[in-house]
Amino acid sequence: MYKVYILKSTIKNRYYIGHTCNLKARLNRHNRGLVKSTKAYRSWKIIYTENKESKKEAYKRELQIKSYKKGQAFKKLINL
Repeated sequence: MYKVYILKSTIKNRYYIGHTCNLKARLNRHNRGLVKSTKAYRSWKIIYTENKESKKEAYKRELQIKSYKKGQAFKKLINL
């Protein structure tokens, strides 16, 4: 089982979209500064998750969410 997730920075109005098979460990890596693209905006909290059966499905959904570019579809997804 894979999870597609959206994180929100607790210090800036920034979001990160990704996928993983171990969400707890992945969030820990983000918050410890071990992910280059999220290091500057620590700390992070999970605001959305979605389960997918395979890595391929999770990656495809991650790209779809990223294509929303913070438009109405993105806002609807995270309930803004």
